[in-house]
Amino acid sequence: MSHIIGHDRSQTLLLPESLDEYVDPENPVRFIEAFVDGLDLTAAGFVRVTPEVTGRPGYAPTDLLKLYIYGYLNRVRSSRRLEAETHRNIEVIWLKASLGAIVFTTWFISNSSNR
Repeated sequence: MSHIIGHDRSQTLLLPESLDEYVDPENPVRFIEAFVDGLDLTAAGFVRVTPEVTGRPGYAPTDLLKLYIYGYLNRVRSSRRLEAETHRNIEVIWLKASLGAIVFTTWFISNSSNR
């Protein structure tokens, strides 16, 4: 079983040609994506990088780290505000590949990072 994955960013939508056109090539979210995708999360000590065989798949740790870094850079500290950003901010929608994060997941990220 694999992680939950979002939509393909290059998929044609009704209004824009693709979601990728809304995000400028120099936008910091592109750096966040490249940075996190270049990390070896297992070597960095992240757990659940490899999905379990059974049960409901969880969100990919790379997606959650991207969301956390975006919140840090944009001074979004509240997990509820971070979750709201996943639904209304086009940069975050692009970054998360159209996945919305549930409140508990974003709370867990911010709470576990404080330890």
